[in-house]
Amino acid sequence: MPFIAVAVALVGGVLALIALMPLSLVLRYRAGTARRPARRWVTTINLVAVSVSAALLLMVAGVTSYWIPMAFRYTLTGFAGGCLLGLLGLWLSRWEETPRSLHYTPSRALVLAITLVVTARILYGFWRSWHAWHSTPGDASWLAASGAAGSLAAGALVLGYYLAYWAGVWRRIRRHRRGSP
Repeated sequence: MPFIAVAVALVGGVLALIALMPLSLVLRYRAGTARRPARRWVTTINLVAVSVSAALLLMVAGVTSYWIPMAFRYTLTGFAGGCLLGLLGLWLSRWEETPRSLHYTPSRALVLAITLVVTARILYGFWRSWHAWHSTPGDASWLAASGAAGSLAAGALVLGYYLAYWAGVWRRIRRHRRGSP
């Protein structure tokens, strides 16, 4: 009897996560495009957290490349592309400087594009994994056929974007505090 309750709770939790995914994406988009004050301590925490995440992702991709060919290369490519998008995001952000404060508003179009890329990759990853699981011959790798390298690249794109973006915000705060334009 407890097994049935656990199974029902697990299935219910997964269904709730799937049902709430659109709401989560809308809230993420709204939070990502909000005007916010540039605070040095928040930027430093975000920069350190994203740096650690990026280092871990690159290490995991390196290990994963043992089983999934090209995983590390896809991850590096996604990371480099994300860094370029982060620089573009800094350039497209709206900056409001006053003598006492600095505020910024990220580009709505870029945040929407990154959100849609991640959403599309998650949906494609589910579809591809399901398809690969049912059609992969016994000696072929289901994991390699599932498109995990592309998922790592999509994750690296997001981390690269945020790493470059937070580094740029941190630099802009430093310049603002020194009083240089």
